[in-house]
Amino acid sequence: MKVSARNVLEGTVSALKEGAVNAEVDVTLGGGDKLVAVVTLESARSLGLAAGKKVVAVIKAPWVLLAADDGNGCRLSARNVLAGTIESIEVGTVNVEVILTLPGGARIVSVVTKEAAAELGLRPGASASAVIKASSVILGVPA
Repeated sequence: MKVSARNVLEGTVSALKEGAVNAEVDVTLGGGDKLVAVVTLESARSLGLAAGKKVVAVIKAPWVLLAADDGNGCRLSARNVLAGTIESIEVGTVNVEVILTLPGGARIVSVVTKEAAAELGLRPGASASAVIKASSVILGVPA
């Protein structure tokens, strides 16, 4: 299956916490980077999610917010704040595509406005964090 989302990350379920309606799924990506997803309990069951299960996390690039690492200690409600290094920036007319490499080697693509990228001082080699709400992570399992 091919998808239009720029972020398609392979991983393994490391923990599953079931609630009344939703399930919180901890996913370990290749290289040890971690990601949290929240899916409906019905989806978790129909996908057969359990610790050790191989999964694919799909995240559209515009759903990935970026934060410059300026040490301001900002606290966020998003479950995924993944620190890394900016690998590359592709500047368009309105938006900028930023590729962030995490310590374990996973790459996260974000699309932000040119204005936001300039205000944050984003540049290749700089530190930044990808901010992703757990509910923005779509999980799939290999067929």
